[in-house]
Amino acid sequence: MIVIVAGVSGSGKTTVGALLAGRLGWRFADADDFHPAANVAKMRAGVPLTDEDRWPWLRILAAWMDERIARNDPAVITCSALKRSYRDLLLDGRPRARMVFLAPDREELTRRLAARHGHFFPEQLLGSQFADLDPPSPEERVLTVVPAADPETTARSVIAVLFPQGGDHEAQA
Repeated sequence: MIVIVAGVSGSGKTTVGALLAGRLGWRFADADDFHPAANVAKMRAGVPLTDEDRWPWLRILAAWMDERIARNDPAVITCSALKRSYRDLLLDGRPRARMVFLAPDREELTRRLAARHGHFFPEQLLGSQFADLDPPSPEERVLTVVPAADPETTARSVIAVLFPQGGDHEAQA
């Protein structure tokens, strides 16, 4: 199984994703690490990414997921997955992939981004992410979660929903 932890910048994707991977004993990858240098340079400069910037990056993520699925190597990966078309690219044809979309309120996101230092995504780009955001709809294979104040609580809640029977997560991978 591949679990994609999605949401706008500052939603807690990396923290919750790493916690999920750690609790499950699975590989973890942050999609930010897959961005080409040109995308990172644009974001550092405060320039929002376009669809043309994002599509090649999303295809790289999809290929990474396919490699893990082919090897039966369960993993957690983060990705903003702002638009339905992006989520469709990542989920369609991959029944062993699940997406968890973290949806804190905008005020909380602004506070988190202001407190985050050393990341290439500046706080002023948050508005561009909300402009691009197509919130997941009920017919998508996406679990939307309002994160708890504590990321550990969020991770436990996500695991409880993804694996309601508890038990051996490896067998369900």
